[in-house]
Amino acid sequence: MHFGEHLTIDGYGGSFEKLNSEELVLKCLNELPEKIGMNKFAEPSVYQALPNDKKDPGGWTGFVVIQESHISIHTFPARGFVSADVYTCKNGLDVEFVIKYFKEAFDLQDIEQNFIKRGTKYPKESISK
Repeated sequence: MHFGEHLTIDGYGGSFEKLNSEELVLKCLNELPEKIGMNKFAEPSVYQALPNDKKDPGGWTGFVVIQESHISIHTFPARGFVSADVYTCKNGLDVEFVIKYFKEAFDLQDIEQNFIKRGTKYPKESISK
């Protein structure tokens, strides 16, 4: 048993237009929680990230806090790159669905993924009252 699951996705070769769309980032953060059986605590927040040096050419960053934890998206349109996290305290995340969702949303050509089981030593009972 473990506490939760954390999927990280790094997507490459994406569409400039889609990665540069505040509306698409917001749509993903609004609809993905329900599609994977999660519940939003609040509406998503999306911000324009301005370029800050040669490594970060700017893009969009957003997150949504869900009852089960959070989902975040960071786009870098000039690099065709997106970095996303889906973290949940539920077990049984449909990893393949989430990867396909992001691949199709941003027209990604390649994906790196990491799946982490969080809290593998999570106590079975409360240790204080």
